[in-house]
Amino acid sequence: MSRGDELKELASDLSHAAEKARRLGLPTTVYLLSMALVEVREAVSATDEGDDDGAA
Repeated sequence: MSRGDELKELASDLSHAAEKARRLGLPTTVYLLSMALVEVREAVSATDEGDDDGAA
């Protein structure tokens, strides 16, 4: 599994965890998970851009 795939899986896990925390009424946890999700999505984007540059 590539780094990009692992990051995408992590983003999915964080998204599911944030949704569950939202349903449970845990706003601080939702906030923290959302911030982590932003960071992971940025890393995914950077990894995807790196793959494109490597292919050219």
